[in-house]
Amino acid sequence: MRKSLLTIAAAALLASAGMASAQTTTTTTTWTNEQAPALRTYSTTESYKSYSDPALRPSIGMELPTAVTVYPLPPNMKVQNGDTYSYGIVNENPVIIERSTRKIIHTWP
Repeated sequence: MRKSLLTIAAAALLASAGMASAQTTTTTTTWTNEQAPALRTYSTTESYKSYSDPALRPSIGMELPTAVTVYPLPPNMKVQNGDTYSYGIVNENPVIIERSTRKIIHTWP
């Protein structure tokens, strides 16, 4: 009896762990160093302005202030799920954000 209770408990635990992992999806997009100059060049040709605030130091996970204008990624920048990202220019440096949250997901030095 005790052995079958342990077997049932173990099966339930494994089933719930499997369901939890099936519901979690993570998409990783790789950003390269070559993309920063490409974004700067594209921003210049499109006359996009940089948001200047010496006190603002963008970091990953930080929500980009609403005062910072964000733009869609350039059409020639091919990344996985590119339509879910935008970018802004802060203190002359591009930052990539998730459109839905405005959270910074990538910066360049």
